Amino acid sequence: MPTSPEGFIKRTMHLQADLVEQGRRVQGMLESAFDAIFECNAERAAMVIAQDDVIDAADVQIERACVDMLTDATRQGAELTPQQLRAVLMIAKINNELERIADVCVDLAEMAGQIARAPVRVPMPDTFRVMANSVIGILRDVNAAVLRNDPRLANIVLQSQHAVTSFKDAILRDAEEQIARGAMPVDHAFRLHEIATQCELIADHCTNVAEQVIYLTTGAIVRHTQTSWVQLPNPDEP
Repeated sequence: MPTSPEGFIKRTMHLQADLVEQGRRVQGMLESAFDAIFECNAERAAMVIAQDDVIDAADVQIERACVDMLTDATRQGAELTPQQLRAVLMIAKINNELERIADVCVDLAEMAGQIARAPVRVPMPDTFRVMANSVIGILRDVNAAVLRNDPRLANIVLQSQHAVTSFKDAILRDAEEQIARGAMPVDHAFRLHEIATQCELIADHCTNVAEQVIYLTTGAIVRHTQTSWVQLPNPDEP
């Protein structure tokens, strides 16, 4: 396919639309995985796991399209701007992060199945529901940042990661106290720890996506310190 500047832009926009749709599919998986956990619903959990095949197929399609674009540009000697190259790299990297989030959704769904089959069902702590809603909100916001090429919203996502870590710490402290009082089975506490860890992992993947949005729109490279996120100028930029 010809790779004129106009054609390259059109193909990039088409790929970004596919990426946004992939983000929506992954968000649906995450919401369903949490529903399966709260409802102790093994059937819903199985549906989440089955959806992973759709995500994987779209992941491969988007990756191949990125490679095809750059291959066509190379063969035709097209002179791509840094912004155009960043756009393709962003799509490829975000596509990979979304596929990894989908894998975490499968892990959550598998744990939902374990909870549904447990002989004794223990209610999830209220803090966990708040954390789950926070993780869903972070994924929703980062998907919107990709759709709008919005670095401001991407920065909000970066700052939201710390809230998920705080929720995880609170959940684990509460679980330890309940175990000590004999009010929570150890198996359930272990599952809470695993689910909270997976939530934190999803937030990490979302911050990686947010970094790519900032890189595309500003050229800045985002790095995380112990207390905050910082943006560094790209040494390759003029």
